[in-house]
Amino acid sequence: MIIYDAGALVAAERNVRPLWALHDAALRRDVSPLVPAGVLAQVWRGGPQANLSRLLAGCTVTPLDDPLARAAGTLCGQAGASDIVDASVVVLAHVMAAPVVTGDAADLRDLASAAGWPITLHAI
Repeated sequence: MIIYDAGALVAAERNVRPLWALHDAALRRDVSPLVPAGVLAQVWRGGPQANLSRLLAGCTVTPLDDPLARAAGTLCGQAGASDIVDASVVVLAHVMAAPVVTGDAADLRDLASAAGWPITLHAI
């Protein structure tokens, strides 16, 4: 399992080779990377975004459902933060025990630290 944050999606659209290598390796292992719906909303600009669309074809977009939304809001309160999308990524990483591919490692680390959760981050 692996989670993509906005930085990973932006890297895909910009055709950043290390991101594509990581993605291809995940797919070869039958791993469908998770993309939180809020992350997708942050980077989607109406298309065509060909590279991003190609990446998303191999991913599973996870909804911001009631339990995740409440947990993300609680985490923002604990951390004194306001970025609900980053908080939802951290909560999902915690629940799934999955690493996150991100361009925003410091903010995600701060959120996880506020909750006392370990987090594995891969900067892209």
